[in-house]
Amino acid sequence: MNQQNQRQKALELIDQYIKNDNLKKHLLAAENLMRHLARKLNQEKDEETWALAGLLHDLDWEMTKETPEKHTFIAAEILKKEGFSDEIIEAIKKHHPGHNFVHNTLLEKALYCCEELTGFITAVALVMPSKKLNEVTIERLLKKFKEPSFARGVNREVILQSEAMLGFNLEQIMSIALQSMQEISNQLGL
Repeated sequence: MNQQNQRQKALELIDQYIKNDNLKKHLLAAENLMRHLARKLNQEKDEETWALAGLLHDLDWEMTKETPEKHTFIAAEILKKEGFSDEIIEAIKKHHPGHNFVHNTLLEKALYCCEELTGFITAVALVMPSKKLNEVTIERLLKKFKEPSFARGVNREVILQSEAMLGFNLEQIMSIALQSMQEISNQLGL
């Protein structure tokens, strides 16, 4: 399956398994963030693989919300049947912090420590007067990150691992994520 066909198949799977529009937007944000990270980490040749991992990483979220221990495993089964690469499947399977996997590849590390950042940035955008990403600044993100009561569901410890895993400090990873989301703000409705 070529890359264009893979993305089309990914979008069809998302339509089949995901009903929540905000979750679909999260997947689009993660796709673009992973594309940016591939470029920043000199993985351009694998950029589409990285983007697909971001796009599909929560494919089973709605199916597993009552059984979070199964999250990522059902997605892995679906993606294997659909012919996606082992590289994408492994990264998706290992992105769940509750499973305590060892992250061996850059792709696995990037998806693990960065995808939650898109949810955090969305939360910050939604408390801005315009509710738009173009109003969000790095300073605002850093300030809100220090407030444990803000966006409580975001696992800050995982995000902070981006320095050890990828070599980006918090400000750098936030800058990459914010830029990637601002680039597709119309698609995200932000």
